[in-house]
Amino acid sequence: MLDSSLPPVRGLLDPAGRLIEADQRLHELNTRAGGGLGQPIAIPQVATLARLAQRLGILISRGVVAGDGDGDVDLWVRANPDAQGVRLEITGWRMRSAWRSGTPDGEREGDFLRSGADWLWETDAALRVSFLSITVGAKYGFDAGEMLGQPLTRLFLLGEDREGAFPILGGLAMRQRFDDQRATVRPTGQAVRLAATPRTDSQGAFAGFIGAAHMIDPDPAPVAPFPENEGVSGAFAARLDAALRSPLGRIIANADSINAQSEGPLRQDYADYAADIASAGRHLMGLVDDLVDLQAIERPGFKVAAEPIDLADVSRRAAGLLGVRASGAKVRIDKPAPDDMLPATGEFRRALQILVNLIGNAVRYSPVDGMVWIRTEREGDIAAVIVADQGKGIAIEDQKRIFEKFERVDPHEAGGSGLGLYIARRLARAMGGDITVDSAPGQGARFVFTLPYRE
Repeated sequence: MLDSSLPPVRGLLDPAGRLIEADQRLHELNTRAGGGLGQPIAIPQVATLARLAQRLGILISRGVVAGDGDGDVDLWVRANPDAQGVRLEITGWRMRSAWRSGTPDGEREGDFLRSGADWLWETDAALRVSFLSITVGAKYGFDAGEMLGQPLTRLFLLGEDREGAFPILGGLAMRQRFDDQRATVRPTGQAVRLAATPRTDSQGAFAGFIGAAHMIDPDPAPVAPFPENEGVSGAFAARLDAALRSPLGRIIANADSINAQSEGPLRQDYADYAADIASAGRHLMGLVDDLVDLQAIERPGFKVAAEPIDLADVSRRAAGLLGVRASGAKVRIDKPAPDDMLPATGEFRRALQILVNLIGNAVRYSPVDGMVWIRTEREGDIAAVIVADQGKGIAIEDQKRIFEKFERVDPHEAGGSGLGLYIARRLARAMGGDITVDSAPGQGARFVFTLPYRE
């Protein structure tokens, strides 16, 4: 269990990875590992997290196990890059016997359990969330990073099974696998089914759960065959999703784990290869998401739900999901005030997807120390969200083209598949709204997302 009675320990690494400031406990642990002030930090797991945070330009928070004498110490490390290097904040500091990977069966069982999952999670022995699939946040409507280190019950509202029992309690009491734990994702209300297998340390003590979450469709519809006029593309996209999502999720999770050297020191070039693999996996996962959405919106009879939503609230949620990315890019997001409301009619999940795309693009193309403004307004029977940035702008001749499939203004710039704006506009129009752009070179861009206003 994390030792919350001790204050956080702080340190600072310069851009070259040298430890230049350290509180006493960090300094002593680093000294025992063979390092010193002014030298590269000697704790491999902390050094790896710091390099990853500096490379990605975002705050990374993760639990690690570091060697300390004849034993190990559990640490929760927050690595936050800034102009001076990487700032460290470390909590936890729980000593235990050294880890021995002599019980691989549980890990293999966990891999099998997670193979068909929609997303993945892990906890420590105190049932605090220690891992969530990287892509879960933007896709399912909550900030995964904010959940790390929180109690599992902060993420899930657990429910009884048909016999009035809670399977997770049986798994916890007996230190064994559990299945079919019904739950609700607290931030979104999405129903899920949880399953997990326990992890043990070298002494056989319970060390947490390796788990999977399976989304539950509240009103599952029968699976229909693909229409003859849909062609190969629809069937291919669906099969691509089924075939690639789970393996890619495992590749990303395992590559991140290897890169963080969470199981022990590793040659640095191997750790760097793992980081490249995880980055490529995330890119492929995003492409799979885009292709599945593309197949869905182009299917004849595609419909979206007509729900009462608050566009100001959806805007704030989308901005929250992109907060870490914006902070890493040194871009500030000015979102609607907490008391702003803009009632509209649309599908919450799709509206969130559209705004994540628009705000994400604005952050990507904003200069360092730039600002992204999100404003809501009503014009008659139209509810509108305006997303404006200070980027380099879009030429008039390119403004129509960016909404077409696989089109990007500059294909040499870092970015996505060229499907995001095409999908976003199709979704907006399916909900009775639209997306328009107003921009000029050197003057930033202003995207307007509209939906029918709800009285």
